[in-house]
Amino acid sequence: MFRTILLGTFLAVSSVSAVPAMAADVARGEARVTTIFDNPLPSVPGKSLRGVLVEYGPGGSSPSHTHAASAFITATVIRGAVRSRINDGPEKIFRVGESFVELPGDHHGVSANASNVEPSKLLAVFVVDTKDTELTTPDQT
Repeated sequence: MFRTILLGTFLAVSSVSAVPAMAADVARGEARVTTIFDNPLPSVPGKSLRGVLVEYGPGGSSPSHTHAASAFITATVIRGAVRSRINDGPEKIFRVGESFVELPGDHHGVSANASNVEPSKLLAVFVVDTKDTELTTPDQT
C-alpha cells in the first residue's frame, strides 16, 4: 500500500512539476511560493487539501516559520535537494522523490535549497481547516 501511495504521489508531483517549469527560474538567494490547488474535502466537512509549490533559487531559503494550527503537511522534493529542520530535530537534506512531514504545531526552523548552484523545488500538500487563510507565519524577529 505504501508503494502505491508513494507512486501515486510521484505521478501527481510529476504532472504538477511540468506546469510551473515554464515560469522563469527563481533568482539566486530567493524563494517563490505558489498555491497550485485548493480543494475542499467533500468527505471531511470543514477541511481542505491545498498544494503549495515552493521554489528556491541557488542558495535560496525561507525564513523560519510555523503553519496554520490545523495544518498536516507532507512535502516532497521534485527538483534538486532541500535542507529542512523541524522542531528540535536534526537538519536533513531531502532529494528528488524524498518526503518529510510536518504535524500541526510544528516549527520549521530551516527550509532552504541545499545547493548554492542549482535551483530546487518542493510540493507541500496541506490538509488544513478550510477557514484557515494564512498557511505560513514567519517567526517574529
